[in-house]
Amino acid sequence: LVKRYGGRAVVDGLDLTVERGEIVALLGPNGAGKTTTAEIIEGYRPADAGTVRVLGQDPRTGGRALRSRVGVMLQSGGFDMRARPAETIRQYARFHDQPRDPDELLELVGLATVASTPYRRLSGGERQRLSLAVALVGRPEVLLLDEPTAGMDPEARAVTRELVTGLRGEGIA
Repeated sequence: LVKRYGGRAVVDGLDLTVERGEIVALLGPNGAGKTTTAEIIEGYRPADAGTVRVLGQDPRTGGRALRSRVGVMLQSGGFDMRARPAETIRQYARFHDQPRDPDELLELVGLATVASTPYRRLSGGERQRLSLAVALVGRPEVLLLDEPTAGMDPEARAVTRELVTGLRGEGIA
């Protein structure tokens, strides 16, 4: 996989295969191409060279059928500042044929006590947990997490890592 910005290669010859139930972390300094790689895998950005397949399909052309099988947690959620976690998860659940139960997700990610709090009043860690819940609502087979524990306190980080490990046990890559 290759992606250039101007004359600079930010992803230069990445070769990666991820199997069912496998967790892969891309580590590196700012500007190393981690987010760019995730965006290419998500189908949001074209590669300059190379082939990308997610669940056997090209993410740029896989359409709704592929998108329904992939959960994405971006670095920043982009949610309506007035929306509340419970209503946000319920809204996203309506986009899927067999979503996870929104109340179960609120418990799972530790947002049940703030389910009625407007997004603008959530802490950075709570906002991250809401993004994770939204990424999980459609029961994805592949989960792409871009800096999933950014802004979380140490306890929330530990809970999130434990949750991701549990998802691996369910066969989610």
